[in-house]
Amino acid sequence: MKLEDILQDPAEVYKKPQDVLADSDLTDAEKCKVLAQWKYDAEELQTATSENMPGPDDSLLDDILAVRKKLNCKD
Repeated sequence: MKLEDILQDPAEVYKKPQDVLADSDLTDAEKCKVLAQWKYDAEELQTATSENMPGPDDSLLDDILAVRKKLNCKD
């Protein structure tokens, strides 16, 4: 799958952030881009939820941040 497609919705491609880490088709820099997009999406979901807009209960933000740390991703 192309990076551009993955960046559209990382949660659609990967079940959990650790799956990005295990994807041997991506470079570390590409993995960081995917995780940055997923982080943005998770933060937006948290904002919407805090504003009483319903969304999924499960936020993966902590997992995303942990994997980004393992990869030494820079913002």
